[in-house]
Amino acid sequence: MSADIAVAKPHYWEEAVAHLMRRDRILKKLIPQHAEVWLTSRGTPFVTLARAIVGQQISNKAGDALWQRLLDTVGKRPTPAGVLGVQTEALRQAGLSQRKCEYLQDLAVHFGERRVRPEKWTVMDDESVVSELVGIRGIGRWTAEMFLIFNLQRPDVLPLDDLGLLKAISLHYFSGEPVSRFEAREVSSAWQPWRTVATWYLWRSLEPKSVPN
Repeated sequence: MSADIAVAKPHYWEEAVAHLMRRDRILKKLIPQHAEVWLTSRGTPFVTLARAIVGQQISNKAGDALWQRLLDTVGKRPTPAGVLGVQTEALRQAGLSQRKCEYLQDLAVHFGERRVRPEKWTVMDDESVVSELVGIRGIGRWTAEMFLIFNLQRPDVLPLDDLGLLKAISLHYFSGEPVSRFEAREVSSAWQPWRTVATWYLWRSLEPKSVPN
């Protein structure tokens, strides 16, 4: 049985699942296929953002492999001090591009010097958190939305810049035809206020083992 069973579900998960299965015929079929797993946190705010930076513009599988190599370099529990304590060349040898090295180091500086206050994010609304996060070098809207989902576990995030989500919507709702952001948003209207949960199950439908959980 999955190790996820020992991890608490987000408090809204069952309510969200009931809503989605009632409102969406595709999710009604997909959700029971993943009944024993659910969204869980990636860890501390720093780890969540670092992992999102590492995974930018590459597949989930490649991102997972790169993350593991980074852990071998900076330690199994990454911290700002741990990242700043290794040379850029060591990060490059772990497989990070020069730009991702710079982004990761800048993130570490922001956290290490308390330029950001993650303890405040838990009481801020989604857009306020996004606005603060995109002020950090290398963090765009997609990375900020991954943080809302995987760290703060906000229930109604729709990451329209996520290629996996668009691929899943194309596959399940448009017979594999390309979809626009407008079309994806139209499909998602039935999911509100639980778009995070719908997104998570659609990710699962593509690559179940590669979605962090």
